[in-house]
Amino acid sequence: MKTTEDLRTRIKELSKQAVEYRKEASEIYESNAQEAQSLREQAREALKRCEILRQEIKRTQNAS
Repeated sequence: MKTTEDLRTRIKELSKQAVEYRKEASEIYESNAQEAQSLREQAREALKRCEILRQEIKRTQNAS
């Protein structure tokens, strides 16, 4: 099991990745809407993983 600090680090990485996907999607939307949609979906998935990790942190803190 990962430590709380490991989980927080991963959340930061995923959040940064989501922002990068959204930014790239905005930049290419006019020229390639399909690719932009794919990037937005990847951003949503990264944010979902962030939420799962946040819930894991809460569970571990409540169990302590």
